[in-house]
Amino acid sequence: MEKIDKLYDELEKYQNVLYRIKQEGFDYCFKHYSSWKEIEDETFHKLRQDYLDISSALVGYVNGKIMEIQDNIDEEQ
Repeated sequence: MEKIDKLYDELEKYQNVLYRIKQEGFDYCFKHYSSWKEIEDETFHKLRQDYLDISSALVGYVNGKIMEIQDNIDEEQ
């Protein structure tokens, strides 16, 4: 494959990611739609994994706070 063909192929892959973000939403795009294995970019995959880790931690934190507050409400009743 010629260099220009590789560049167009890479461009198309990133355009697809952006399209999916806009169509499916950011969270769904990275959590459920695809792992984007066709993209050969270590930084992209590190950032994607960081996003998944942080979003999971945030959901866990919010769920923990809900349980904590509910327990406090139960104790006050």
